[in-house]
Amino acid sequence: MTKSYDYDVLVIGAGPGGYHAAIRAAQLGLKVACAEREKVGGVCLNVGCIPTKALLHAGEQIAAARHAADFGLTFGEQRMDIAKLNGWKDGIVKKLTGGVGALFKANKVTHLTGQASFVDDHTVKVGEQTVTAASIIIATGSEPAKLPGLDVDQESIVDSTGALVMPDPVPARMLCIGGGVIGFEFAHVYNNMGSKVKVIEFMPNVVPGADADAVKEFTKAMKKQGIEIAVQTKANKAEKKADGVHVELEDVKTGAKTVEVFDRVLVAVGRRPRTDGLNAQAAGVTVTDRGFIPADKQQRTNVPHIYSIGDVASNPMLAHKAMKEGLVAAEVIAGKPAEQDAVAIPGVVYTSPELAWVGLTEQEAKDKGYNVKTGVFPLSASGRAMTLQQTDGFVKMVVEKDTDLLLGVHIVGPHASDLLGEAGLALEMAATASDIALTIHAHPTLGESVLEAAEAVHKQAIHIMNR
Repeated sequence: MTKSYDYDVLVIGAGPGGYHAAIRAAQLGLKVACAEREKVGGVCLNVGCIPTKALLHAGEQIAAARHAADFGLTFGEQRMDIAKLNGWKDGIVKKLTGGVGALFKANKVTHLTGQASFVDDHTVKVGEQTVTAASIIIATGSEPAKLPGLDVDQESIVDSTGALVMPDPVPARMLCIGGGVIGFEFAHVYNNMGSKVKVIEFMPNVVPGADADAVKEFTKAMKKQGIEIAVQTKANKAEKKADGVHVELEDVKTGAKTVEVFDRVLVAVGRRPRTDGLNAQAAGVTVTDRGFIPADKQQRTNVPHIYSIGDVASNPMLAHKAMKEGLVAAEVIAGKPAEQDAVAIPGVVYTSPELAWVGLTEQEAKDKGYNVKTGVFPLSASGRAMTLQQTDGFVKMVVEKDTDLLLGVHIVGPHASDLLGEAGLALEMAATASDIALTIHAHPTLGESVLEAAEAVHKQAIHIMNR
């Protein structure tokens, strides 16, 4: 006799991974519930990807207005209505999270509100109610990592959530601890809005995982805009005083210590999986020392009918990775032949210029034993980039020399994230540099720079000298 459950699938967490999993499972005819202790949309929609991009857009409009006089447009004195800015940003979040709720209703996904905690491997307590499910998907996401000696108060010392609330006035001096995606995106926001910004990074290089040449070009652009960058530097402690936050900085190489004063400090030293209150051990689910719940290519944990997706499953902690894994888990539960088999997962820093990449870096390709050649096309030679007044950056293509197989694409420049779609598809389709070079791209576009980089691999680019 088959045991009866309240639901075919229970998804724990309504972030990008969770709501994708819930909706796809419902589309495939399963009875689905999704439990969320806070707001649907998770970190991404509420306090991550979306509100950050809203602030980035606002800051870039300020920067664009400053430079408009270069081509004959002069505006009056710039003034910022901080309350209106914060309200506009929050309005976008409200509209998108409301949209997720509407999608749940349209797909007949039951939304359960409250902390989810396992009772056993098929039973979960959600708030004050207890439900059972044949299959369970854990999609609890992640939260900001903490730094000893710097206690976050979400006012003068903030994490990525607190940094989203722009204070009035904008802080004159801003320190971003962590030279990754989050650190640089907020550095860019606050710099454009008038703060004097410093970014520190413990490691020798910023934006780990990106190509070395691309990072060099990216940091050059950030410094050009006035952002100070100090690598191999750490923050030991912070003390709030009347004139600001006094932060002790240490040179990792020499041990030399200095104290600098800032009006706001952002702690952006990474994220950690969120499993507090989940009581995963009651279901027999393995949780690593670092808090991850590992899964295989079909997103199954060590308990076959329990799945793990997104940030809580593994690095990289990216919304688009979580979305794909959510679809895979739902389809596997529905009996479909699905697995997470992406050739590459793209990464983006949404500053201006953007830094975006997919596939292997040049060094990674060499380390894997490929005979590597590259093609680089600078945006200073792009007519479209000139018309946008954004010529900092390049497109770099990493190719296997003997077969012409595309291995990776790295872009610094405007709309780099949008250009990356072509590169990702090319990698998934096992395309060659010649395939891209033979594809007609519209003129004048930034996309032509991808074509020119492919031509540069063969020393046949038209708009640069092929050395």
